[in-house]
Amino acid sequence: MSWRTTRLGDVLTLQRGHDLPDSKRKDGDIPIVSSSGITGYHNEPKAQAPGVVTGRCGTIGEVFFLEEDYWPLNTALYVTDFKGNHPRFIAYMLRNTLRHYQSDKAAVPGVNRNVLHEISVLFPTFSIQERIVYILSAYDDLIANNRRRIQLLEDAARLLYREWFVRLRFPGHEHAKIRDGVPEGWEKVQLAKLAEVNRASIGQHFQGEIEYIDISAVSPGHIEQTTTYEFSAAPSRARRVVQHGDIIWSCVRPNRRSHAVIWHPQENLIASTGFAVITPTTVPTSFLYQAVTTDDFVGRLVANARGVAYPAVTAPVFESAQILAPPGALLAQYNEQSEPMLEQISILRQQTQRLARARDLLLPKLMSGEVAV
Repeated sequence: MSWRTTRLGDVLTLQRGHDLPDSKRKDGDIPIVSSSGITGYHNEPKAQAPGVVTGRCGTIGEVFFLEEDYWPLNTALYVTDFKGNHPRFIAYMLRNTLRHYQSDKAAVPGVNRNVLHEISVLFPTFSIQERIVYILSAYDDLIANNRRRIQLLEDAARLLYREWFVRLRFPGHEHAKIRDGVPEGWEKVQLAKLAEVNRASIGQHFQGEIEYIDISAVSPGHIEQTTTYEFSAAPSRARRVVQHGDIIWSCVRPNRRSHAVIWHPQENLIASTGFAVITPTTVPTSFLYQAVTTDDFVGRLVANARGVAYPAVTAPVFESAQILAPPGALLAQYNEQSEPMLEQISILRQQTQRLARARDLLLPKLMSGEVAV
C-alpha cells in the first residue's frame, strides 16, 4: 500500500529545544532557531543537520528546515529521529499537519510533543516521499534564491548609503570643504523638514474592503503579510493611510526594528495606528529609508521609548530626529542608483509571494494523495 494511516510519533520523534541565554552566546556561524525561525548565531551546535524545527510556544504552525548544524531554543520542538524517512518530507508533512492542528487548537498558547506524537497522519512510502520533495522543493529553492537576491540588493543599497553619507566618501568628496565635520552645502535638519509623519487617516465612515498591515506582520525591512477586512469589521487601529514611497516604522518596541518601505501598494492598503507613517516630501524614499534605519536612529528611538511592558515612541520623536541632508544634486545621484534596487526588491517579493501561495495550495493536495505523483 502506497499510503498508510499512522501516529505522528511512529514516523518521527520530537524533542524540546535547549536554553541559551544571551549571556552564554558566543560569536559564531551556528544558527539559533526559535519558534519564529533563525534569531541569532552561536559558536557551537546542539543538533546536527538536517534539522526540522517547529514552535512549541509563541509562533505555532511554522516549520523550518535546516541544512546545517544548529541550536534549537527551548521555545521550539525539533526532530531528533526521522525513523528512516526523508527529512525534508518530514518538514513538509509536519507543516501540513500543524496547520490543521493550529486551526483546531487556536485557543491553546502552546503545544505538547506527547500530544503531537498521538496525532493521526496519512503517510506514504519513501519513493513517494522523494517525489513530493522533488515537487515542493522546486518552489522553496526559487523562494530561497529570491530571498538571497533581495538580501544582496538591500546590502548594496545600505553600503552605498554608508559610503556616501556616513563615511562621506561621496562622488567629488576629495574637493569638498568640511565645516564643523560636515561638507559644505550639507546641513543637519529635523526629519519634519524632510517628511510628514502620519499625514492621513481613513475616515470612520469609509465603506468597503481594506488590506490591513498589523505591527505583528512587519519584520525588519519586510511586510510578511496583509489581512483583508471589510472596513466595518476591521480592528479599530486600522486607520493609517499609506501610499507609494511611504516608510512605516512601528512605534512599539522600536528595538525590534519593525519597518518597511511601501512600494506600489494596493489602493486600499491601510496600516495600524501603531505605526509612524513617514511620507518623504523633499528627499527620495531611497535616501530617507536608509537614514531612518541606521543604528544611530534606532538607538534614538529606543532611548526615547516610554513604558515598561510595551515601550513605545510617539510621532514627535520621529519628527524631531536630526538627519544629515546632502545637496539635492547628490540626493538625485544616489536615488538614480538606489531606487532601481527598491524596484527590483519589490518585484522579487511579489514573485516570492506568488510562489509561496502556489506551494501552499499544492502542499495539502500532495500530502493527502489527492494529487498523484
